[in-house]
Amino acid sequence: MPAHANIQQAMRQAIVAGVSSDLDALFTGGKEPRKRLEIHRRHYEASLVKAMLEKFPATTWLVGSAYLSDGARQYIREYPPQDPCIAAYGATFPQYLALCPGSDRLPYLQAFAELEWHVGQVSIAIDYPAIPIEELAAVGIDTLPATVLTLQPGTRYLHAGWPVDELMRYFLTDTAPDQLEFEPSGVWLEIRGARGEFRINRLEEADFLFRKAIWEGLPIGVVAERLLEFAAAFEAGKALAGIVSAGLVAKLAVQGDCQ
Repeated sequence: MPAHANIQQAMRQAIVAGVSSDLDALFTGGKEPRKRLEIHRRHYEASLVKAMLEKFPATTWLVGSAYLSDGARQYIREYPPQDPCIAAYGATFPQYLALCPGSDRLPYLQAFAELEWHVGQVSIAIDYPAIPIEELAAVGIDTLPATVLTLQPGTRYLHAGWPVDELMRYFLTDTAPDQLEFEPSGVWLEIRGARGEFRINRLEEADFLFRKAIWEGLPIGVVAERLLEFAAAFEAGKALAGIVSAGLVAKLAVQGDCQ
């Protein structure tokens, strides 16, 4: 009799990959056990494909349900869920979908699907109380460079080579024109949301780089130095006050070493 862990692994292979040969000796009772097992496998696959369609309704609108379903089916087989929380599943699907046959017709497909993923994630976030500007002002000038800001959970940043936020607006408002002249154009997007709501803001490139670096957890001093190298006229103090005034900062802490 195989060990319990081996049986579990064989069952996983049968459900996820459709390979059930290791289970043949364990089937007991009833007729045609392979067909019964296939019912479970199909239910597993169908439920995950349905979940992916629900996660990416805008992308489905863009490429069609048949195309997205086929891509989701292959993705599920190659990258099955590793976490019991389905809400966290699918983060790499936009990149995968952009490699599927036929995706070259839509060079903005990955960016659009990534935007939709971010929208879905921020929409289910819950904001923390934002720090007041006075709390930032109370930080000493000597410790400010080593200060790390934590942004609200429902905050994401995306740079795209196409104006995918316009496409998203067409989907959300059901106002897509019969013919769309869609040309490549760089956009730097901030996606904010909480409790079922979201908004997509376009930023200037320098502002985007500043906010994204803060979001990544870099100390203020490091971020300011990077931005001055990028744009000598960049006003880090003004940008810092802007994210605090916008309610984006949930917490601040001083690192022992800003390097």
